[in-house]
Amino acid sequence: MNHLEPASTAEPRRIVLVSAGLSQPSSTRLLGDRLAEATVGALAEQGVRATVETVELRDHAHAIMDAMLTGFASGDLAHAIEQVTDADALVLVTPLFTTTYSGLFKSFVDILDKDSLVGMPVLLGATGGTPRHSLALEYGLRPLFTYLRADVATTTVFAATDDWAEAGGSAGTLPERVRRAGSELARTVASRDARAASSSDDSAPFAGTPSFEDMLGGLAG
Repeated sequence: MNHLEPASTAEPRRIVLVSAGLSQPSSTRLLGDRLAEATVGALAEQGVRATVETVELRDHAHAIMDAMLTGFASGDLAHAIEQVTDADALVLVTPLFTTTYSGLFKSFVDILDKDSLVGMPVLLGATGGTPRHSLALEYGLRPLFTYLRADVATTTVFAATDDWAEAGGSAGTLPERVRRAGSELARTVASRDARAASSSDDSAPFAGTPSFEDMLGGLAG
């Protein structure tokens, strides 16, 4: 099996976990933590360092609604949006209600710039009370992020209440699905330069451009 070689291992990758869990503690946040940990572990196996930052949408619920009404995000919400759009990859997790993602999750996505997730490596996860809702990831969440032109991992992870009682890592169990999904996201992230490094490279062609004062210096006298 062919593996993509890391583009660069010098810069650590920033994985941002966005959790739409409503309770504390939250099974949705727990699933997100496990997916992020699996991704970081898989990156480490490829010699790529990674850090995880977490955005709890519950903490920004009122600000998200204000941004929906005004079209403007400020304060902590603006910082959270910056974390998300500047990440090297996203782990996005939401509880499912009546077979679809939560209103809080969708509202947050709606206030993002429509082009801000283009090409972004994304891993999707969801929680619910019964396995009957598991397909919501494929008919609800995946089309949403495909529309936004994100690079969505093939494996998505749904965790029903009974899944948390599973042990071991046999095929089909929650731990194995988490491991497989994290490995897929890690391969995509490792094949690309860190966004911080890419930003520096983008500005490099102009680094040697003389200032206006330097250009006028030759005319002095």
